Amino acid sequence: MKPHPQKNQPRRKPAPHPVRPEREALPPASHFATCPRGLEALLETELAAAGAQVVRQVPAGVLFMADAAAEMRANLTSRIATRILRKVGYTRYRKEEHIYRAALDLPWPAWFDVTKTIAVKVGAQNAPLKSLNFITLKIKDAICDRFREETRERPSVDTDAPDVPVYAFFTPDAVTFYLDTSGEPLFKRGFKREASAASIKENLAAGLLMLSGWEPGTPLLDPMCGAGTILLEAADLALNRAPGRSRHFAFEHYRDFDAALWRQIKLEAQKQEKPLTRLPIFGADQDRWVLDKARNNLEGAGYADAIELKVSDVLDLKAPTPVGTIVTNPPYGERLGEAEDLAAWYPLLGDWLKQNFAGWEAWIISGDPLLPKLFGLKASRRIPLFNGPIETRFLQYKVIAGSMKTRAERQGE
Repeated sequence: MKPHPQKNQPRRKPAPHPVRPEREALPPASHFATCPRGLEALLETELAAAGAQVVRQVPAGVLFMADAAAEMRANLTSRIATRILRKVGYTRYRKEEHIYRAALDLPWPAWFDVTKTIAVKVGAQNAPLKSLNFITLKIKDAICDRFREETRERPSVDTDAPDVPVYAFFTPDAVTFYLDTSGEPLFKRGFKREASAASIKENLAAGLLMLSGWEPGTPLLDPMCGAGTILLEAADLALNRAPGRSRHFAFEHYRDFDAALWRQIKLEAQKQEKPLTRLPIFGADQDRWVLDKARNNLEGAGYADAIELKVSDVLDLKAPTPVGTIVTNPPYGERLGEAEDLAAWYPLLGDWLKQNFAGWEAWIISGDPLLPKLFGLKASRRIPLFNGPIETRFLQYKVIAGSMKTRAERQGE
């Protein structure tokens, strides 16, 4: 039986703050959703559809107001968000010791039980902190000390898979505390079994499909599909399946978790799904071993018979239908010698498109500003995005038929 403080036990008086705390410097917002930079507008649309009241976009995220239902729905249905963070504290600070006091004053035991494991992560922008690791430890100590005062116990720390992830974000003179309601990043959909070295995250893949304007029912091809991330996201979009349907979320560990409401929200999402059928979605890769990963991932998501996969060099592929859309993430050189090889390959890729995909739209994401210029095709649109820390461009090409030079001719040039 857990010990509880005596009713007549004197309560700790909050330590006086050297700095008068200010409740809010930004427009009021109860939540913050993070996402890949460049996809903020798509995320805003999703949050509004989930029932949230959007406050404003910021780089790599959106501030918003949400009740319990909107918070759950955002976690379940957002294809773009990385995390949904619930704000629980905000204060000004001048010295590092102020941060411990601010964290200690927050009623952590009111939000989750001492049996739940925790982990603390911090981020900072132009903050005058000597060590983020030291600040992380001080916030963890403050949470544990608050629990000791109220329950005479302390929560355990699990940095790999905590029940309750706590975040703190620092600006030059203020800190905001968050409870992470997602747990694992939302791009971890819960059914993907394997990844390839060149994989893009699922939320970025979903963003590429949305930005391309691809409509479910229109043929889609990823000719360099790797582990099948773009294909999986396209299938979920086509069948209107909630991306979080196969996973758990951190909000299920909090004291205010409403299990009946959560069952209702999941049931509502299930009713919106379309029946599973064969989809006009095609994937190919020259590496049989990598394509086996894609096949395994499709099977894990229930799409083994819905999407067609083919082992093929991209330059040997023919269009599977008269018209359609290509969305793909081709390689770009990061190691010495690769750039030279790709500089010879990209013109061949442009010729392949002109010869075999007239009438199609091709969308290609590239982290190299020079290689796409070798296509021999003029991009109709260039959308700046970030793939993690890598600045990229998402390029649209409207393919018109043209003559194709042979590989030997290209290599001779």
